[in-house]
Amino acid sequence: MKSIMKLIYIISISVLISSCAVKNNLNKPIDNTFNRGVSQYSYLTKRLNENEYPKTYHKDKDILETSNSEWWCSGFYPGTLIYLDEGVNTHVFNKKINRVLNDLKREQYNTTTHDLGFMMYCSFGNAYRLDPKPEYAEILMNSAKSLISRFDEKIGCIKSWDASDDSFLVIIDNMMNLELLFWASEYSGDKKYYDIAVKHANTTIENHFRADYSSYHVINYNSNTGEVKEKKTAQGFADESAWARGQSWGLYGYTVMYRATKDKKYLNQAVAIAEFILNHPNLPKNKVPYWDYNAPNMPNALRDSSAGAILASALLELNSFVDKKTSKKYFSAAKTIIKTLTSKEYIAEEGTNGGFLLKHGVGHMPQNSEIDVPLTYGDYYLIEAMLRYRKQVQKM
Repeated sequence: MKSIMKLIYIISISVLISSCAVKNNLNKPIDNTFNRGVSQYSYLTKRLNENEYPKTYHKDKDILETSNSEWWCSGFYPGTLIYLDEGVNTHVFNKKINRVLNDLKREQYNTTTHDLGFMMYCSFGNAYRLDPKPEYAEILMNSAKSLISRFDEKIGCIKSWDASDDSFLVIIDNMMNLELLFWASEYSGDKKYYDIAVKHANTTIENHFRADYSSYHVINYNSNTGEVKEKKTAQGFADESAWARGQSWGLYGYTVMYRATKDKKYLNQAVAIAEFILNHPNLPKNKVPYWDYNAPNMPNALRDSSAGAILASALLELNSFVDKKTSKKYFSAAKTIIKTLTSKEYIAEEGTNGGFLLKHGVGHMPQNSEIDVPLTYGDYYLIEAMLRYRKQVQKM
């Protein structure tokens, strides 16, 4: 009897260990990727001159492409440094973060761009989340005021790109900038920021999405009448194709909309976008998308690691809002993406890739710009996805 009980005990322990191993089998690659990220960004920071922001790296010419604070990606660099410190529980980048934020803060008054969410919330928003200083809050509020200056009541949207004629251009990416407005509304108690975000999201649902819940990249409204003039792409394969990063932006944006409003309309929209992506016949088994879901030359078309990273991060929030079965599906898909993106195929060797972490991003294929290179936002959203995965696994 004792031998039988002992055998049962051993089997139970083995099953438990096996279960934990299955559940947490990404712990090691994620830990390794965080450590690699610290190493890479320590190298990257040394290559940057004062007040430069990394955009991408061209391996063939060993050129690190940078920008100043006005570029739409400027917030991802300090945001990534903040996430890396959070991920390894140190303050290795603290001084650098403070120096970069001190330069970036000038953009709080920039009214020429719709990307202040990317620029200021990914940077100062994360800084405030971990250390709620009044100066950070003031910068974020000024940024939100600058962002809503681009809102047009007749159109019902925040303008993305300026035009010289009567065009009012809105891109799906703009959904990502609304999180700043929700923060501003909650912090200030002023509902106008909330209302503008909701209006923009509703107009986008009405005009950006097709019947299958894929989205156009660009909608061109008539600024005088508010009517839609064109539905097209800039960075995708064709006007009627599904540009991969754009689909990820939409999924992430409507997940945030539901979190902020608890309006089921936005949850339904996010789920419908997720289902379009995950059930797409051209989505590879490892869940890292081709640069466009309708790209030519499959299966030899380039993947876009940044689209995969954004997708993983979005799914790891969306899974907390849906039923148990769907949650498991979304968690599993995100886990597959992270497993792929933390593999040797996608993670740079130490001291390579210009100091960036993630390889194989695609920026703007039609313009032959940033093709199969690291992208600053790819790193940011991969690290965010890994942080979200860790937190969910810890709760299991």
